[in-house]
Amino acid sequence: MTFSLSRRVQRVKPSPTLVVTARAARLKAEGKDVIGLGAGEPDFDTPTHIAQAGVAAIRSGFTHYTNVDGIDELKDAIIAKFQRDNGLTYGRSQILVSSGAKQTLYNLVMAVIDPGDEAIIPAPYWVSYPDMVLLADGLPVMPFAGMAQGYKITPRQLAAAITPRTRLLLLNSPCNPTGAAYTRAELRALGEVLLEHPRILIGTDDMYEKIYWEPEPFCSLVTAVPELYPRTVTVNGVSKAYAMTGWRLGYCGGPKEIVTAMSTIQGQSTTNACSISQKAAVTALTADQSCVATMNAAFKERRDYVVRGLNSLPGVSCLPGSGTFYAFADVSRAMTAMNLRDDSEFAEMLLNEAGVAVVPGSGFGAPGHVRISFATSMPVLEKALDRIGRLLVARVDAA
Repeated sequence: MTFSLSRRVQRVKPSPTLVVTARAARLKAEGKDVIGLGAGEPDFDTPTHIAQAGVAAIRSGFTHYTNVDGIDELKDAIIAKFQRDNGLTYGRSQILVSSGAKQTLYNLVMAVIDPGDEAIIPAPYWVSYPDMVLLADGLPVMPFAGMAQGYKITPRQLAAAITPRTRLLLLNSPCNPTGAAYTRAELRALGEVLLEHPRILIGTDDMYEKIYWEPEPFCSLVTAVPELYPRTVTVNGVSKAYAMTGWRLGYCGGPKEIVTAMSTIQGQSTTNACSISQKAAVTALTADQSCVATMNAAFKERRDYVVRGLNSLPGVSCLPGSGTFYAFADVSRAMTAMNLRDDSEFAEMLLNEAGVAVVPGSGFGAPGHVRISFATSMPVLEKALDRIGRLLVARVDAA
């Protein structure tokens, strides 16, 4: 029987990161020796004190519905976090707790994008941004920032992308997949452009705020450009910094009118985030933060190793990211040397001939690249880089 699907769903595609992760898992289940470097998930367990807060919530019977927008205790913890870390002041009515920051972002897009509206999404971008806009019947506009400019768009590029139909800018820093992070001065320069266009709303995805290594402190857009506070939704979550991916807990702070609309959408889709996860997130945000620093130090060590290893390979170039746990490698020269059609064919070669799963850069709007997650142990990374190195040396030399 053939079913007629909506035109909306036919516009979008499955997330390439999830596809790669699922394929690697399937091959492993079949007995294949595959190293999966596709998933954006810390290999650390959730810190014990946070997990215990979830257990305590279960044992105390905190297993019922909560308010759609989140419990007050967690909202207060989020308000304190925004004030402490970002210098941003919000009230409870300006906070929304969701089942992961992905849902928060989806709620935002659905709340503000009408058919034909444009959303500016700097490329390379997180894979889900454009498809969220397409699901809202909007049009993603994707100015590209390559390696030569550190994978960060310039004010001139931003200005050139703006049209009378521009409604939203989605800005991710530190960025998945590149690890690039905008400095305060760079954010201020982008903000000067946005101040000239008061109709444009902004969503800032700060999910990797805590996984960051530059000497200059992390800076969110509204921290650098307070004038944009009335039209910016700042999105964050506990998944990456606290190794809580499976807990599915994201949040945002923003203008009351927009946050209320986002909450209404959530109320008609998933309702509240998991009650147990909310209790655990309170502990994550308010308790001792040394676990974050410990994991962050490990990620930096891995970044240094992976970037150094990638840059030693023939036909590969990789900038050291300022944050996240991804290395974004330009493999275009290696592709040319091996006469490969595109980055998907390159990734397929790595999987089939080296047993290493990576995500093609085209899924992030950057053909000729691959994304490698180093959110795994050093021994696994050493083994993966050795496999990739031996394959590329043999193939490129043979070519």
